[in-house]
Amino acid sequence: MKKVFCILWVTLPVFTYGQNSDYEINSFTSLGDKAPNTHHLGEAWLNFLVQADEEFNYNITQATFEANSTLDWHKHSTPQVIIIVEGEAYYQERDKEPIILKVGDVIICAKDIEHWHTSTAEKKVSYIAIYGSEPTIWTEKLSREYYDSIAEKLKEE
Repeated sequence: MKKVFCILWVTLPVFTYGQNSDYEINSFTSLGDKAPNTHHLGEAWLNFLVQADEEFNYNITQATFEANSTLDWHKHSTPQVIIIVEGEAYYQERDKEPIILKVGDVIICAKDIEHWHTSTAEKKVSYIAIYGSEPTIWTEKLSREYYDSIAEKLKEE
């Protein structure tokens, strides 16, 4: 009887104060869904944390790319914020030099600026992207040769 009382004493608060299932809760610790290789080469996952609606007009998505993956050139009709939460990424805006982003880095890409971002050749990356509800505008395929040249260039620096 004492054991039953102890078990109830320990477990009752869990049931009484546990999370309410009426809330929609997402986690950025999940990889999400495997992304089809439509606008990238390599392995990628998308975790749609928040999807825009009439009250909150921004998407918040976690993207995870395995090392040595590419992402095509694209732009957004709103600014995009990228927050690196794991690994390293290449980032480049059209007509600017590419850079490496590391864990903790936050970068804002202005609206209608053509850019690309993805994992480095050596490390995978996971980032949170905040962007408007309008679809991404894909502008140009990023070739494996170009990606490899950026990897080589940034490796030397």
